[in-house]
Amino acid sequence: MLRYAAIDIGSNAVRLLIADISGTEDGFSFKKNTLIRVPLRLGDDAFLDHHISDRKVDDLVKTMTAFKNLMDVYHVSKYLACATSAMRESDNGQEIIRKIKQVTDIDLEIIAGQREANIIYSNHIEENLDANKSYLYIDVGGGSTELSVFVNKVPVASKSFDIGTIRILDNQDKDETWEDMKQWAKKHTKSLKNVAGIGTGGNINKLFRMSGEKEGTPLSFIKLKGMHNELNNHSLKERISIYGLNPDRADVIVPACEIYITLMKWTGIKQIYVPKVGMVDGIINLLIEENLSPVSYK
Repeated sequence: MLRYAAIDIGSNAVRLLIADISGTEDGFSFKKNTLIRVPLRLGDDAFLDHHISDRKVDDLVKTMTAFKNLMDVYHVSKYLACATSAMRESDNGQEIIRKIKQVTDIDLEIIAGQREANIIYSNHIEENLDANKSYLYIDVGGGSTELSVFVNKVPVASKSFDIGTIRILDNQDKDETWEDMKQWAKKHTKSLKNVAGIGTGGNINKLFRMSGEKEGTPLSFIKLKGMHNELNNHSLKERISIYGLNPDRADVIVPACEIYITLMKWTGIKQIYVPKVGMVDGIINLLIEENLSPVSYK
């Protein structure tokens, strides 16, 4: 069995996906074998102090050691480990990379926002989209939001913005960045008709499951706005007890909702599709493209 692994060191959580790769008539596809998520919250240090504390570095190294051991046990043949905005903004990011390499022998890459967007749309969700519609692809993370516009199943523009859930909770989001994102989103969608949204990220996936909508059907702007109002009216403790949310999800889900709703409002999007994919899925698809190709997205 051919196995690949993806590691995503995000601002809120660190994830490992181990995937089984198999050949199909159209190329290659993968099945998720093991997915582990550790809520380290590197963004709290990175966005407030621009430095990741010794305690969090220690936790990250321990996590990566565990991931390395799992990859060895599963006999992973190829992997890609990426770190996003929290590590991008930390003055000790390169030092952490060296330490992780020294202790675990894992090569970690701190990626720019544009590469992050490219990896996310390596999922090629457009393969299964309606060619008559245009789409704004919105991926919301702890430190950044990646936007891509698809017309006739082709990405025509993409950009990363320093707006994310942890950044908002820490009051580190800037008005001018919101304005930049607004102007970009409006500029790239104003001439398009029939624009729908595609939402990825842990929060929109959770919101979709909470909505009770059937898989494959979109979430409406009205429904999402209603869910946001409902969640916002409850305290953090109530969100954990009433909705069964994990503590590290219960706080970020509200600002995530705000980002999706705001972008939908700016662009006139009335519904958003929520495929169950994210950064780690994109990394696996990228590994397949680079090493096996062609890929099947069915």
